[in-house]
Amino acid sequence: MPAIETRGITKVYGAEGSSVHALRGIDLRVEAGEMLALVGPSGSGKSTLMAILGCLDHPSQGSFALDGQPVEGLSGPELARIRNQKIGFVFQACNLLPRATVARNVELPMLYAGVPGSARRRRALELLEQVGLADKAGRLPGELSGGQKQRVSIARSLANRPSILLADEPTGALDSHTGSEILELFGQLNAQGNTVILVTHDPGIAARTGRQVELRDGLIAGERRA
Repeated sequence: MPAIETRGITKVYGAEGSSVHALRGIDLRVEAGEMLALVGPSGSGKSTLMAILGCLDHPSQGSFALDGQPVEGLSGPELARIRNQKIGFVFQACNLLPRATVARNVELPMLYAGVPGSARRRRALELLEQVGLADKAGRLPGELSGGQKQRVSIARSLANRPSILLADEPTGALDSHTGSEILELFGQLNAQGNTVILVTHDPGIAARTGRQVELRDGLIAGERRA
């Protein structure tokens, strides 16, 4: 069973006569445990597709299944539960709470999931150890480097043990060395069984994944495998 499967996904913004077709019929199958990149120029539909795959937005037409479960007809609360339990998000802007400690930022998804406080704290410390930041648990995000903030964001994305990680330009604000370290971390997570989907405009980053799917004008223009 694939982790993700879409058929004929379209996305239209605006009213008839002034509408924008962001996606024009996307058929995409992502196997469980796969690591792939969505690539393409600005405006190609990459981020729109990522938002739909992450259950942050609804397609205008088409079908979408996550771990075999149809998604397009689910209610808002049902989609929120899927996002909390099945999907981990990493964005270019790390979106950390500036007045919460690093550990508290990692705990937040577990708080929303109703995990008890002691278990949240233990899990957060385990994840910070995994990303090499165990000694930063009590720091505030403003005291960290860009790469360290992104590592915290990755730790937070793993809090509820999701099977799928979605990363939208996760190295876009980082220097090349730090970005390479973050990509290596994603590779390690993929080797541990996580399905990883990266959105990037950088062919060098895309080349470090097992498959690259190119979008242009809301359509899949082609794909390559490593």
